[in-house]
Amino acid sequence: MVGVVATGIYIPEERMTGEEIANKSQLPVDVVTEKMGIKEKPIPGLEDHTAAMGIEAARQAFNKCDVEPAEIDLIIYIGEEHKEYPLWTAGIKMQEALGCHRAWAFDVALRCGTTIMALKVAKALMTTDSNIKTVLLAGGYRNGDFIDYENPRSRFMYNLSAGGGALILREGYDRNQLLETSIVTDGSFSEDVVVVGGGTKLPMSKEVLESNKYQLDVLDPDGMKRRLEEKSMKNFLSVIREALSDSGFTEEDIDYLAILHMKRSAHQYILDELGLHEDQTIYLDHYGHIGQIDQILSLQLAQEQNKLNEGDVVVLVSAGIGYAWGASVIRWG
Repeated sequence: MVGVVATGIYIPEERMTGEEIANKSQLPVDVVTEKMGIKEKPIPGLEDHTAAMGIEAARQAFNKCDVEPAEIDLIIYIGEEHKEYPLWTAGIKMQEALGCHRAWAFDVALRCGTTIMALKVAKALMTTDSNIKTVLLAGGYRNGDFIDYENPRSRFMYNLSAGGGALILREGYDRNQLLETSIVTDGSFSEDVVVVGGGTKLPMSKEVLESNKYQLDVLDPDGMKRRLEEKSMKNFLSVIREALSDSGFTEEDIDYLAILHMKRSAHQYILDELGLHEDQTIYLDHYGHIGQIDQILSLQLAQEQNKLNEGDVVVLVSAGIGYAWGASVIRWG
């Protein structure tokens, strides 16, 4: 049995409003605020670096429970690869900064599906290794740095924002039980959304910077849109239903859905297909999409807003470019 002991969230103070995004992109304000569902979103301040935001979120999680940093056996960094330094293991930095001196650490990445994937990895390690009893998942996200608001091909990513999140897991903890996880990946999307410049194919140069090839772009927008329309909603529902089934539940048992930020119509479609009401989730229109932190944010907001009760079935849902879809089930309380 693995339980969620505590969550932690760090949100930068600075904000970009939907009106500002509309002005930068030359889109109507109501398209940004209503259709895209971005009232405002946090953006990083001068000290809001990626791993640093995860460290702050982890501190918040420790402050909310009786687990001490010295009790952590393993740290899994769940933040983005876009961080303080290009080649760097952020989890080891977290180990030192937080005083988790008994722990060992590593980084994982599945874009915005990283948290769901890390929950599956953490539970598997805790189940099979008797030396791993208490695990910290933590990381930050600021991929909004890669958005060019004048590039219409990246329009669906205008919601990318910034923040940090953390989860503390403990083996044998009899509350907030982490049940099963389902993940689907589809390599036909693997090179649809990329930062073209800065890698081994096109190393960083003056020309890369001047041509904006250091920012996120969509190489086949029409093909990607067509394939996503065929597969995305189907895969969302598939991983949710599989994770529930493997946990001994059905969609009728869902009490709360901690889902990533997406355009409002897609969000509503998922709710309708699962037979859920708006009060059984939180639409993150004042946060945008903080990547893989969305599920932790939604879970913490649900706690703060008294949306979770003893015995509730909670489903965490993610999707990440690549493309990956994932869902994890938690039996709350």
